[in-house]
Amino acid sequence: MPKPKKPKPLAIRNSTVDIAQDTKFFSDITELLTTARANTYRAVNSVMVETYWRIGQRIVEQEQNGKDRADYGDYLIVNLSRHLTDTFGKGFSEANLQNMRLFYITFPEFPTQCVGNLPWTNIRTIMRLNDETERNYYLREASSENWSSRVLERNIKTGYYRRLLSSQKEKAPQAHVLETPDPTAFIKDPYILEFLDVPEDLQGKETVLETALLNNIQKFLLELGKGFSFVARQFRISTETDHFYADLIFYNYLLKCFVVIDLKTEKLAHADIGQMDMYVRMFDELKRAKDDNPTIGIILCADKSETLVKYSILKESRQIFASKYQTILPTEEELAAMIARENRKLLTLKEKLKIQ
Repeated sequence: MPKPKKPKPLAIRNSTVDIAQDTKFFSDITELLTTARANTYRAVNSVMVETYWRIGQRIVEQEQNGKDRADYGDYLIVNLSRHLTDTFGKGFSEANLQNMRLFYITFPEFPTQCVGNLPWTNIRTIMRLNDETERNYYLREASSENWSSRVLERNIKTGYYRRLLSSQKEKAPQAHVLETPDPTAFIKDPYILEFLDVPEDLQGKETVLETALLNNIQKFLLELGKGFSFVARQFRISTETDHFYADLIFYNYLLKCFVVIDLKTEKLAHADIGQMDMYVRMFDELKRAKDDNPTIGIILCADKSETLVKYSILKESRQIFASKYQTILPTEEELAAMIARENRKLLTLKEKLKIQ
């Protein structure tokens, strides 16, 4: 019996150039496979999501055919679940089929542009929201920003959409889309910082808050929203005679401007507004590049008086904003209050438009 041939030994490459070439070669192949797998997942996911919508459509159509028979809908779902489970296995429980039915009812026109890269879990979460405008917002944002299921659930739970609305100045709807995004569309009030794991009362401890934010910078960037990137902490702005230090500096590539954040762990004071006004003016004059838009300043404070906001430059300013922060998740009552406040603003705006 002939002896089996020994495998050839691997070639030894000692040259630094050879090793670098091999590393790049391995990296290129890895990137090809990673990209292919991601594209395959998106393609399969897109087909499956559309199939779920079509299943929901057929269920509703079949229910309408038998609407004269009592409990026909329940009978239909139960028997369809049994048939599909016997044929295809798991994934077709009565609850999941009800979700597909709800998917079609919620979105009678299949939202092709939004759901292609959204997992079914995210779609199920979004379609349970009662407000159509809010649903469409989360559908677009989760799709364009590739939110994970965990990020989406947190944003809904913390009233992400409502907090964006609460910070916007009252104005008539625009008839056209501006080339430069409106800064107010990027500001929230309040900002929810439950991920910091710090005491609720941080009075006089700005450094503790600043350090906690930097230790959780990725989560803080998600809370800030689209387009933000971190630049520096305790950023020095110098004039001929003085040095000033801004707590946190970000840049928003969508707004094309710097964003200065000043941390205040106490109630907002008039001096805080004046300080931020100075920071914004100095940044515009000393740091802003030729192609940048005007600098935005956000005072992140523990509390604020609406009277102070009303009778200060904050009322009309398009560059300076004051938002509260919370280190715990909002209660259902607080979220309900946000919704009620926004409904009042919308009613006021409608009345103004009628008068005009």
